[in-house]
Amino acid sequence: MNQASRAPTAAIIVIGDEVLSGKVEELNARFLVRELRALGVAVRRIEVVPDLREEIAAAVRKASVAFDHVFTAGGIGPTHDDVTIAAIAAAFAVPVVRDSGLADLIREVSGERFFERDLRMADVPEGADLIRGEDTRHSRWPVIAIRNVYVLPGVPSILQRKFAMIRERFAAAPFHCRQIYSRESEGAIADTLDRAAADFPNVAVGSYPHLDAPDHKVLVTVDGRDEAAVVRACAQIVTGLGSAVVRVE
Repeated sequence: MNQASRAPTAAIIVIGDEVLSGKVEELNARFLVRELRALGVAVRRIEVVPDLREEIAAAVRKASVAFDHVFTAGGIGPTHDDVTIAAIAAAFAVPVVRDSGLADLIREVSGERFFERDLRMADVPEGADLIRGEDTRHSRWPVIAIRNVYVLPGVPSILQRKFAMIRERFAAAPFHCRQIYSRESEGAIADTLDRAAADFPNVAVGSYPHLDAPDHKVLVTVDGRDEAAVVRACAQIVTGLGSAVVRVE
């Protein structure tokens, strides 16, 4: 695949003991995968790590080198287990500093309910960018970014608002997809899929059994950034499957 057709890549690092223990259902990675794919970004890694500074730092450091964009979710509040900021600073060997503008905003918004501990949410890795959106209702609280790492909160509704503030900066050429439903099993259609995968190396051919579907046994997906190649690969598979095809979408 040549560089011009290569999709930007991303990693998602979900942070929190509550996810690993099953106390909280993980929703953030699912949301980010859908959003990034719609933007033309290929998610290549999803990792869940505990609230341990060393493990978060190691995951962020490794992902930052390997992928174009890295998104962390969780661990940026005022409590003892919110160690994401310190971990990301450690990943890039920079100190944590307190942003005076954020500190003032916290005091202003909190009013009489202000606690000194809240100021931990004004701490950022030195050299970080504070990205604000155009929606002044929500953009007073910026998204913290350092290098290619974007720090997002763990509460799904807030994460979704924060991602909306930065969403358009990740837009790339879109993916194109076709879906083929087969009434035959994977073993029966494997040779046809093998040929298509070999003939169209820039197209991803996926095969997913649906054991409980009433009208088909396998969903075949054909994905790529070259729409013409996707269409040709789909046509070749449909021809090869013949009467096994239930429908194409």
